[in-house]
Amino acid sequence: MRSSAVTLSPSPSEGIPLLLLLAGEDHPKACTGRRLLRRGLVRPVRRISGLRPPPIVLDPHAPEPLSRADRPLAHRGGVLAVDCSWNRLARRGRLPGIATEPGGVPRRLPLLIAANPQHYGRLAELNTVEALSAALYVLGRRSDAARLLEGFRGGDGFLTINRERLDLYAGRASPESVLAAEKKLYGGR
Repeated sequence: MRSSAVTLSPSPSEGIPLLLLLAGEDHPKACTGRRLLRRGLVRPVRRISGLRPPPIVLDPHAPEPLSRADRPLAHRGGVLAVDCSWNRLARRGRLPGIATEPGGVPRRLPLLIAANPQHYGRLAELNTVEALSAALYVLGRRSDAARLLEGFRGGDGFLTINRERLDLYAGRASPESVLAAEKKLYGGR
């Protein structure tokens, strides 16, 4: 009997599977998600519902930040990024497919500064490769995070600009302690 659920094959290493739902809203040449797909660094998914085990879905509107406590879930189900336009996201107020498709465990990234050419210096406006790299770093996969950024404009700068923040977040064991770290870094934001 066939199941309608999609099952992810286990990663050949101890790594965390990276998944990508491509909304197709960005210019193809500027889209870091497409480049990650071409390089074989992420697995494409067409929908979030039905993924087994459920992945962590990076959602900038999720109330709970990603923390070290999410490691077991990330190793089982992976980390999923939705590659979409920040301009359209601001108008919509939610990620495409998230409101209509249940599934996955929503987590937002802790506050970080973008180093990509489109959003350089902006707080919390990361491109897809920066978001996935930050997730890996927070989850304790620092060398994987650095490797993911290789060959992307601003990639080297992302880890340099955010090193103190990333080290602080990666050292926190719970979402509450990540929130406390954000408050320490940014005050009442």
